[in-house]
Amino acid sequence: MLVQVLGVCSALAVTSRLDTTFTMCASLLFVAALSSLAISLLRNLTPHRARIIAFMLVIATLVIVVDQYLKAFYPDLSSALGPYVGLIITNCIVMGRCEVFASRNPPLASLADGLSNAAGYGLVLLTIAIVREPLGTGMLLGYRLMPEAYRPCELMAKAPGAFFAMAVLVWAVRAKYPAEEIGPQ
Repeated sequence: MLVQVLGVCSALAVTSRLDTTFTMCASLLFVAALSSLAISLLRNLTPHRARIIAFMLVIATLVIVVDQYLKAFYPDLSSALGPYVGLIITNCIVMGRCEVFASRNPPLASLADGLSNAAGYGLVLLTIAIVREPLGTGMLLGYRLMPEAYRPCELMAKAPGAFFAMAVLVWAVRAKYPAEEIGPQ
């Protein structure tokens, strides 16, 4: 999962704070799991030439449900996430799992696949947020983590900080598990 960096680009913007990252992860988990389940249930009813449109329709509907739920019950988090919840529609991990797995497998296996892939994706985002928020603000979830004398690194609080954190994370994983051990790239 970690080597498939392309899928995380739009979500990296929300990793400057752990609360927004957790909300994005929960949103993605909901969308990935239920879209995989729905696509699997519809796999024998969807014409092959219309499958991508059907996938997008299912994913977009679930994203709209999440977005409206956040706006209604968590307006501050919804505002902090901005357009990024909507970008789940274009997330290649969600669409890829629908195409590669859910459209060819039974519902429970597809649900498990959606849950597990979203959980892995979420773990990467949470790891980045746990590094970025303290370095960028000196705090984690509103609690001071760094000493009073700590001067926050503003770069880590901004979007480029996410790419630096991701690069270090990819480097650390690749150093621990060389490419031949983690499979084809």
